[in-house]
Amino acid sequence: MSAHEDTPTDNAFLTVGDHPALDILNTVARLDGQMMDFLQSDQDVLRWLKGIGLPVEFDIVKLHPRSLLQAARTLRETIRALVEGRKAGKRIDPSELNAFLRDARSHLELVTKNDGSLQVQRKWKHRSAEEMLAPVAESAADLLADGDFELIRRCESEECVLWFYDRTKSHHRRWCSMATCGNRHKVAQYRMRQQNGS
Repeated sequence: MSAHEDTPTDNAFLTVGDHPALDILNTVARLDGQMMDFLQSDQDVLRWLKGIGLPVEFDIVKLHPRSLLQAARTLRETIRALVEGRKAGKRIDPSELNAFLRDARSHLELVTKNDGSLQVQRKWKHRSAEEMLAPVAESAADLLADGDFELIRRCESEECVLWFYDRTKSHHRRWCSMATCGNRHKVAQYRMRQQNGS
């Protein structure tokens, strides 16, 4: 998917996907009729990772400039192709995603929480851009293998390109957000009824 290289005016990332693998797809969105890529720098990728709850303990200075950005964009488009193929019922080739997964180095760690209970957490090594993105690649692999693709949808708005995992009880979610696309649809339907009624 091509996207303008413009820097979005709003630095908040869209987190309507209800899944990290879908939220990375949603870092490309249509704003004011233009496709915008929210990932414009290594720092943007770090902010996005932290925003979805994957804090990264790594000195970005150790990476080649823009290598994290390039790896994130490559991973994003790899995930996009796989999700779109799986949604269309096509046979998918996971080799590019597997390349990201091979770069992952992780181990389990037993952590004592504030209330004294124990929790097992996975910790990833972050020596390279690909390793920093390993949790997202693992999340995508999990989604592709175990996700319910009847509930993984693209927003029904013709202008919208955002994806989401419908986790509502009724499984009737149609919009990335009721506040944006859902509301626009309601307004358009109301105007159409007004025009037809007058």
